[in-house]
Amino acid sequence: MTSPESRIDDAPLSRDEFDDAARLAQRAFGDDPYFKYLLPGERFRARGLRLIHRTVIAHAGPGARLRTVRGATREILGLALWLPTGCYPPSPGTQLSQLPGVLRALARKPRTLKTGAAYMKASAKAHPKDPHWYLLILMTDPAHQRQGIGTLLLNDGLARVDEEGVASGLETQKVENLAYYGRFGYELRTTLTPVPDGPPLYSMWREPRPVA
Repeated sequence: MTSPESRIDDAPLSRDEFDDAARLAQRAFGDDPYFKYLLPGERFRARGLRLIHRTVIAHAGPGARLRTVRGATREILGLALWLPTGCYPPSPGTQLSQLPGVLRALARKPRTLKTGAAYMKASAKAHPKDPHWYLLILMTDPAHQRQGIGTLLLNDGLARVDEEGVASGLETQKVENLAYYGRFGYELRTTLTPVPDGPPLYSMWREPRPVA
């Protein structure tokens, strides 16, 4: 159950809160198979996760929909970043604004640049062309998991998706997440293996649903 003090917040993040969100990503994705493969070594991975996610969240582009769940003292317990219909792929300007942070995260180990590019290319090629909302990031602080925070964020976003009457897509690197997202109507669409010895990337899709 979600704590009574926890609530959805749509306020823009401050500079310090972007840093808080980046540290949350470090905690949330530290054991993610893709990031363990892309960013080998705990220190390298921790730094990379912070840099990548701060950059993407801070430069998500026009139209991106950012929602957080806050605790009693307004600490960020969870975060969802959606790209609504027409916002994927991000504009060249948005991609350019994200590039410096991503390069800083990966440049210490050049192999990671090639690996990351392979995953991004495969993801873009498989990305559905139908109108849809794309769930780019969903994360919950590990200390507050199984408290309904992810459900709160997903239900909030999917209410807007269904109001618009379009589909929704996402990608996950954890096979155990397939059942979780399945509870919200997502189904596995494609399993991508961009790098032969790398972990798979699961592409999921939720068909439009009529609003009662």
